[in-house]
Amino acid sequence: MILAYIQIDITLPYAVSLKGRRKVIHSVKERLKKLNCSVLDISREYVKEAALAVALLAHDKKEFFKKLQIIEEILDSYIGEIEYSIDYEII
Repeated sequence: MILAYIQIDITLPYAVSLKGRRKVIHSVKERLKKLNCSVLDISREYVKEAALAVALLAHDKKEFFKKLQIIEEILDSYIGEIEYSIDYEII
């Protein structure tokens, strides 16, 4: 069993208000929760930047990397709206 911590740093170049940022982040969070993982918004007050912390369990590394690929596909579906970077740690 593998426990993994993933931090997703998101840049929202077209966000003009906190409400606009929350709309995008809430949508991303709901789509990520379908992977049976915990998602927490750890963003600060700056409108154009956001951060998400994701904790997930996987049976092995193969399953973890499959879920990581799905996460990237979810984020890629927001092409043009967001730019992101992913850091992860397998515990």
